[in-house]
Amino acid sequence: MIPSSHDIKYFVEVASTLNMSRAAERLGISQPSLSLAVQRLEHSLGTQVLVRSKKGVDLTQAGRQLLAQSRVLIQNWELIRARTLASVNEIEGSYVIGCHPAVALYSLPLFLPDLLEKYPGLEIKLEHNLSRKIVESVVKMDVDLGIVVNPVKHEDLIIRKLCTDQVSLWVAKGKRTIQDFKSGEAVLIGDPELLQVQDLLRSLKKKGMKYKRLLPSSSLEVIAHLTLSGAGIGLLPGRVAAAAAVQGTLQRVPGAPSFEDEISLVYRVENKNVRSIQLLVETISKVLY
Repeated sequence: MIPSSHDIKYFVEVASTLNMSRAAERLGISQPSLSLAVQRLEHSLGTQVLVRSKKGVDLTQAGRQLLAQSRVLIQNWELIRARTLASVNEIEGSYVIGCHPAVALYSLPLFLPDLLEKYPGLEIKLEHNLSRKIVESVVKMDVDLGIVVNPVKHEDLIIRKLCTDQVSLWVAKGKRTIQDFKSGEAVLIGDPELLQVQDLLRSLKKKGMKYKRLLPSSSLEVIAHLTLSGAGIGLLPGRVAAAAAVQGTLQRVPGAPSFEDEISLVYRVENKNVRSIQLLVETISKVLY
């Protein structure tokens, strides 16, 4: 059984004064309560730490060892406490930000460079996965802050909406038949496992916009680059398409259906007063809108 911190504190006071009455007075407790605390401590250790003498009490050999170790323990605890409070009250500490790789490409460069330069005490780690996996990691406390798409409400989480995005059909400049719905040879490039893509494919059918083939890919970055190369028509979020425009130009297909995504920040309720978390929340909120 691990002794309580109070019992250790009481023992240190007795060992410092070598007088039960004086120690009880300084601690503000009764002498019987102090005697019980020492007995609990000895029971936890399995050995005697104090012996009574005519002058008061003396330390046994085990008691002298315990006193030295207890003082180290108390010092370490105060250091741990100070560092813990600093992580809550100061802009410092290690934090994990999680998001989908495609979300990372258009969001992280907007705030991380200035943040890392301004706050050298912040240690940022990045975790990339599907948005639902990131949300699960925030719930499990493996990730401190998530930038996620369409999060599901959870009692342990604060969800702060940042912005919306439109998933639609995009095409690069070119005259290939596989880039044109009117040719009857159009190739779509997308991830058929995504609910957004499934919704778009149903909407295309209703609109009578026919395509010949679907080139499946689970990577939005790959879809964007293939679309840029002229390999077909990409099913992409608008912000991903805009990020890909660094290497070329993508245009939204006229008359194509769209699906609205909600981009949000998620973090645990108990972190709402941690200054570093709140700094991250406010900083990200300013650049993603």
